[in-house]
Amino acid sequence: METINKDDILFYISKETLQYEAMEKIGRSLTEEELDVARKGLEWGLTFDIETVYNTILFEMIKDKSP
Repeated sequence: METINKDDILFYISKETLQYEAMEKIGRSLTEEELDVARKGLEWGLTFDIETVYNTILFEMIKDKSP
């Protein structure tokens, strides 16, 4: 059985990724102030209904293992 590191990152959005998306969508890089607003928005958006996300993930895992 594989040992799982409890500190492994399961989901990660870097500033580089966010800057790439900004360039694609608005044609420029974000300022530090805008990055701070984006971070807060990501935190809010990704934690807004995390319970639904967890339930969906766990339901899919159980469903896939059912005979």
